[in-house]
Amino acid sequence: MINAKKIEDIAKQVSEAIPPGLKTIAHDIEDKTKVVLQKKLSQLDVVTREEFDVQTQVLIKTREKLAQLEAKVAELEEKLAG
Repeated sequence: MINAKKIEDIAKQVSEAIPPGLKTIAHDIEDKTKVVLQKKLSQLDVVTREEFDVQTQVLIKTREKLAQLEAKVAELEEKLAG
């Protein structure tokens, strides 16, 4: 899911850009902005940072295993050729 803190930060920046005279409705705008952002971001095909980090670690391990297997294949090919 999308980081709620980021959404709050964006909504806060939007509300802070509102002139002081309109601060009475700023909270309403901030809340509505949060709702719209959460709805739109949830429709995107994205992963959480945690999921990304897990997949990064899986990829690192897979690359290490691939390198080991490539070295083993090269060793076996060398034995067969010699």
